[in-house]
Amino acid sequence: MIPLYKKIFFFGAFALALGFTACDDEPAGPDGCANCPAEQPITGEYNPTAYSFDYLPDRFPNPIIPPDNPMTEEGIALGRMLFYDPILSRDSTISCASCHLQSLSFTDGAAVSIGIDNREGVRSAMPLVNLAFNPRGFFWDGRSATLEEQALIPIEDHREMDESWDVAEEKLRRHTAYPQYFRKAFGVEYPSEITREHVVKALAQFERTLISYNSRFDKVVWEQQGWPTDLEQEGRDLFFVETALPTQEHPGCSHCHGSSLFTENNFFNNGISDVEGLEAFADKGLGGFNGNIYDNGKFRAPTLRNIALTAPYMHDGRFATLEEVLDSYAQGGHGVPNEDPNIQPFTLTDEQKEAMIAFLNMLTDTAFTNNPAFADPFK
Repeated sequence: MIPLYKKIFFFGAFALALGFTACDDEPAGPDGCANCPAEQPITGEYNPTAYSFDYLPDRFPNPIIPPDNPMTEEGIALGRMLFYDPILSRDSTISCASCHLQSLSFTDGAAVSIGIDNREGVRSAMPLVNLAFNPRGFFWDGRSATLEEQALIPIEDHREMDESWDVAEEKLRRHTAYPQYFRKAFGVEYPSEITREHVVKALAQFERTLISYNSRFDKVVWEQQGWPTDLEQEGRDLFFVETALPTQEHPGCSHCHGSSLFTENNFFNNGISDVEGLEAFADKGLGGFNGNIYDNGKFRAPTLRNIALTAPYMHDGRFATLEEVLDSYAQGGHGVPNEDPNIQPFTLTDEQKEAMIAFLNMLTDTAFTNNPAFADPFK
């Protein structure tokens, strides 16, 4: 038996095709299509239910919610559908979830993401974890100030979904099911009122719910449920504990990956690129966005929560394993002027490397990667 929701979406796509055929090349909908029926109001009431973050632990900061996009159950449900639905891509083959898989902490396991027509992107897909707490812009280079702004870009990017927003809006307006969801979430009265602003607000609401806080580290350290192994404790000490002596060798990971979020939500040149000068970076990162030469080669330091699931690593996926990442940091930087001062060479024995990785594995949150509230609603 075919589930009801699949029937709804099948007939929605069929009705959409009929709509385009009936109107031929004339403007669509009530704004000029002579062969199309008059636009009908969307049925159903608008009575959204406020969403609460009251389950968050005290160690986490308050979520950052834009005043013009309050969180509602209906908005989140719509955003979840849009996140998994390929309808927003040119040929309906690519969705947000194509490059952000829940099982991989919403990354895709590739060095660079693959979009429509198997086109290669230029950077690795970032994990969509704890985005609600980020105050400093999104993407590896921070070029979008909010999640709403960020969500506008992949739809029209020719390497990703390669669709125009005008067409994407029409697809949703003509759909048999989506107008009612937009009414429930945003109170629109007619399909023609559905806009890209509604789409990205819904996507942002869903993405703000993707919060990870229930790893083994959280259970052991914060909830005092059990004890770390000796190896995990050694790795934790290497990660956090540092001496005041500047000559002491130490990984110093918590400089960039501190706080309960395991990220400072900031941008760094972490010394992985050996270039002749600040203008020589193949990808200028933050500097390419803001035009500041001293920010060339700086990229966002992502959270280390679920880091064991998000290989390969760095903005270009150059490192296949955590061992390679640690080896790179142990070598120190390359003397580029804007390298972070904490990028210094240090000695890491095989046992210490094993301990560091054991600690990083403590940050895996299987409750997050298996949370049904984050899963594909069409399955």
